[in-house]
Parts: sequence; structure tokens; C-alpha cells
Amino acid sequence: MSESLRDGLIRALPYGRRYARALTGNQPEGDLLVAQSLRGLTSQPPAEGFTPLLQLYQAISRLYATDETHRSTQGPGLSSTQRQLLLLTTLEEINVETAARIIGLPHDQAAHELETAQKQLHKGVQTSVLIIEDEPIIAMDIELLVMQCGHKVAGIAHTQADAVQLAAQTRPGLILADINLGPGGDGMAAVAEITASFKVPVIYVTAYPERLLTGEKLEPCFVITKPFDPLTLAVATYQAVSSMGVAQT
Repeated sequence: MSESLRDGLIRALPYGRRYARALTGNQPEGDLLVAQSLRGLTSQPPAEGFTPLLQLYQAISRLYATDETHRSTQGPGLSSTQRQLLLLTTLEEINVETAARIIGLPHDQAAHELETAQKQLHKGVQTSVLIIEDEPIIAMDIELLVMQCGHKVAGIAHTQADAVQLAAQTRPGLILADINLGPGGDGMAAVAEITASFKVPVIYVTAYPERLLTGEKLEPCFVITKPFDPLTLAVATYQAVSSMGVAQT
């Protein structure tokens, strides 16, 4: 492996981890998928014009598509190909043409699969969402996006203490949490306290996902980048809830 590729892959790792964890639904399987994919990169020629990040996405996708053990937690509904296309084009913000090359599909077929998957999202998982966000205006924007995706808002918490109390009262089907709650505490600490009481999927929202996915500590499985649109939220919600097998509410 060349020095330039190695350096590029080091910079790409947080995004590769985010993609792999979103695919598999949990941190251990996602990180194992990344580790195996990195080893495989040394034995295959890179696609023409691909950056190290795109090469990593491609290696992860190829391994995920061929190894059933990485899909043990996935619920019914979308196919493996459709999940990959949705995550690549929304969570990782890659255009359809490049996403098609990453997973090895003709552009027209990928576009059709993506359109089918997007329609399926609207028929898929609906749940109640607890929003943890310290900025009131941002919280209102997120509330609107949540409702546009067809979900119910269980409540909005602006502080760590409020989040724990609301979660106990409402038992949401999903938590959408900011990381930094300012003087109100820490979003990850709030989630840790909540999930000690009951199991619930969590999506973290941050403007700096690379700071979360360092591999140095317990990290979130689902991370979306601020600002985000309704489709990104819908895709992340579908994957988070279906991978945990949470029933619709």
C-alpha cells in the first residue's frame, strides 16, 4: 500500500466507520467490517478516479454484500443493495452515479433501486421520537423534519436531566440526540443513562462526525451531520429502528 493511500485511508476512517456501522446496525460488527475491508484493499486494484475514501466505501460494500454474518441484525423491507444506495447517497452524500460504481451496478439500475427504496421508506417504520437538543430554534426545525418523515414527537428535551425524565415518561421508539447540550449537559451522557433503563435505538446529530468516530472509546452506531434534510433523517431512522427490530408505534 502506497504512503499516499495509507494517509488517505487514515483520514477516511471516521466516515468508513459511520457507513459500516449504519449498514450493520452496531459498533462491533461495523468496526470489524471496516478492519476486514482495509485488509482487502491491499489485494485489489483501485477503481479509476476513486479517492481513498471512495475505495474504502467500495471495499466495505463488497464485503458486506458477500458476507451474511454482517447482516444478521437487519430487519425485513429493503434489500442489501437498496440499503447501501440509500446510506451512500444520504448519510455519506455521494451522488447516484458514484454510488452505483461503488457497489458495482449500472447507473440506470442503481437509480431504479434507489427510487424504489425511497418509496419504501414512506411505507416503512413509523415511531415516536424523543428529540434532545439545547437550541430551541434548531429543536423546532428537527421536530418539523421528524413529523415530515411520518413520525410522532414524544417530546423535546433541552437538557440532560430533562432528557432522562422525558424518556422515562414516554418510552420513545427512537432518540435523536445532539452531542453538546451546552450548560444543560451532555447528549451522550443522557443517552447512556436512558439506555441503562431500556433498549432504544439512537441517532446522534453533530456538525463534526469525524470527532465522534475515532475508535478510542464506545461510540454511536448512527451519526448524521448537521444540517440534514428529511430524506437523510428518514434513511437513518429506518436503518436504526429496523436493525434493532423495534416495533412500529
